[in-house]
Amino acid sequence: MNSYVTVTMSSDVLERTRALISCPSVTPHEGGALDLLQSWLEPLGFVCHRLDFSAENTPPVNNLYARRGTGTPHFCFAGHTDVVPPGPETAWSSPPFTPTIDGNALRGRGAVDMKGAIAAFVSAVAQMLEGPAGEGSVSLLITGDEEGPAINGTVKMLEWLESRGEQIDHCLVGEPTNPEALGDMIKIGRRGSVNVDLTINGTQGHVAYPHRASNPIPVLAKVVAHLSAQTLDEGTPHFQPSNLEFTTIDVGNPTTNVIPGAAHARLNIRFNDLHTGQGLIEWLYREIKPITDDYVLNPVISGEAFLTPPGPFPDLVARAVAAETGRTPEFSTSGGTSDARFIQAHCPVVEFGLVGATMHKVDERVRLDDLTRLTAIYRRVLTDYFAANVSG
Repeated sequence: MNSYVTVTMSSDVLERTRALISCPSVTPHEGGALDLLQSWLEPLGFVCHRLDFSAENTPPVNNLYARRGTGTPHFCFAGHTDVVPPGPETAWSSPPFTPTIDGNALRGRGAVDMKGAIAAFVSAVAQMLEGPAGEGSVSLLITGDEEGPAINGTVKMLEWLESRGEQIDHCLVGEPTNPEALGDMIKIGRRGSVNVDLTINGTQGHVAYPHRASNPIPVLAKVVAHLSAQTLDEGTPHFQPSNLEFTTIDVGNPTTNVIPGAAHARLNIRFNDLHTGQGLIEWLYREIKPITDDYVLNPVISGEAFLTPPGPFPDLVARAVAAETGRTPEFSTSGGTSDARFIQAHCPVVEFGLVGATMHKVDERVRLDDLTRLTAIYRRVLTDYFAANVSG
């Protein structure tokens, strides 16, 4: 990067957040959010690439990769401009895509998940470039597919980068990681996730002649009870215990006098780094087989467990958080999945963003001072990163 850059564009994070919220970018629609980002980044010297990807049975998605500089080290901010549907607008205190200041908070869909953080990315870079900048390059990897299938976004963008020979050295994802207050928590890993559709087959028949049928419901009940009683592990120093949860049981039988021919259930396993997705699928087969041979499993691994161990890079981010908030953040692997599960295969990655208490809720909102402080944290991360020789 150049040593000095004159920035004439406003670096006001509040105005950027308001502008992004105004874009109705419900997955998979871009809604103008990426156009807006590109218009901010190109004047700062970023080379922008709009990447359109599609796959069978999924909607096409538009993504943005923007990089300034070509040297190393290469620091990347990653995130998403897509948001979940707002639900009935009448439930909101103001229209969800009309950013509204209410006291010390900004209200609107995506305020914390995660348009506020993306605005802070850009403002932090703009502020950093007002003064001396170290050698290296900085990029933004922004998808429109995180809240959806997560097929045509970050995964394919990373494959595209590999095909170009581009390597990210370290990445910070701006997910809302803090439970109650800015500075509470940095995510240094996530549990893996396996979703499973289970079908127990039987033989349909009249309830008055059970000997001519085979009822799959009692068999499914035994499988549910057995699997639910199992302890997968006791947790690890950085992960809570893995857990298996059934999310639905369904027969779909509209009558009272017919034994159904099949019974269905869905379950999810959230697992730590003692397991792999494939290993747990094999475990399910072994556990179900003694109960019944007549069943079908349809498993999907949506992410493997990963950990960026405490070390130079997580510590650098933690120092920046502490310096700007006065709080010592907890290193955690709690919560659901994020696109960090894909990035971890390419470089060390941590997550830090806003307070997530209102994400995906009606009247989603962010404190105004949190936007300012998050920008200061990201700027400090950047300046400290390029001033240091971060190796882990």
